[in-house]
Amino acid sequence: MRALRETAMRPRRVLVTGVARPLGAQVAMALAADPGVEAVVGVDTTAPTSDLGRTQFVRADIRHPLIAKVISTTEIDTVLHLNVIATPLGAGGRAAMKEINVIGTMQLLAACQKAPSVTKLVVKSTTSIYGSSARDPALFTEDTEPRALPAGGYAKDAVEVEGYVRGFSRRRPDIAVTVLRFTNILGPQIDSPLARYLDLPLVPTVLGFDPRIQLLHSDDALAVLMRATRRAHPGTFNVAGDGVLLLSQAIRRAGRPSTPVPFPAIGVLGGIARRLRLVDFSAEQLDFLAHGRAVDTTRLKEIFGYRPRYSTMETFDSFVRQRGLRFTIDHDLISRAEHRMLDSLARRRLVGTG
Repeated sequence: MRALRETAMRPRRVLVTGVARPLGAQVAMALAADPGVEAVVGVDTTAPTSDLGRTQFVRADIRHPLIAKVISTTEIDTVLHLNVIATPLGAGGRAAMKEINVIGTMQLLAACQKAPSVTKLVVKSTTSIYGSSARDPALFTEDTEPRALPAGGYAKDAVEVEGYVRGFSRRRPDIAVTVLRFTNILGPQIDSPLARYLDLPLVPTVLGFDPRIQLLHSDDALAVLMRATRRAHPGTFNVAGDGVLLLSQAIRRAGRPSTPVPFPAIGVLGGIARRLRLVDFSAEQLDFLAHGRAVDTTRLKEIFGYRPRYSTMETFDSFVRQRGLRFTIDHDLISRAEHRMLDSLARRRLVGTG
């Protein structure tokens, strides 16, 4: 019976959202290379720059009801929803980001609900939904409720997305729904806020805090998505490499100098970095720099059946080698960056007391 069910759940015609981004492009390419998959349809609002193999690219906005026509006309049976965006700058602003994440997911789910051909839905989510605070448990399990719901940004969008997905699952219990809560992904071609943060010539940290960080290699992220696509794994799973790193360890291993900044000022620096387009850190990501976060992956290993190849430390060391971060300290550049930060903070204090 189990073998028959797995055979029935093997994908034949797959839709992948967010194929203009590196992870979406990698997934589409891998599926297109699988001779057992009849057709792969990649959807995004902009054309991908990567080679997608035999993937059929459709320029479409998932916020538009047209997505229902794409699913029905191509007789899609498996949907991979990867188009949940983490950074406002990448989406064209916070309002556009929320529309893409939340309204886009609602439209996609409505299209899947009407499509009799759809039998499987895989949704890329994030461990950011647990938040980051001083009262957090040592490890978040999939059943752990966050101490407080996120007030805004990517984490709040993810909470809403997962809520809509749960409602969809109740309305269409015949569809196998898998929600994958990824931690920070690092790897070739992955341009994330954390990667840009560690690329800074002078890395600001929160004075008095040394958070734990957990990482996932992009190869493992791809492998998990492929496994979720090819087999029936309904449920919610934390996805992260084994172990944790302290932020101070990560900065040292990257050969980067750091400067401790009082917590109230880290938000100011975050705003400056966003305006300069150095790194796009939202409020919840700044909380992460203070408190960190780690998740339990027992369910991933024992129920989903996947053990990441790379630990958190191995993922980070691979990232350091790929970015060439070691021994790249430019002291003049550091001095200029430090002076710019101090000048900006001084101007803000003058404005605040004026």
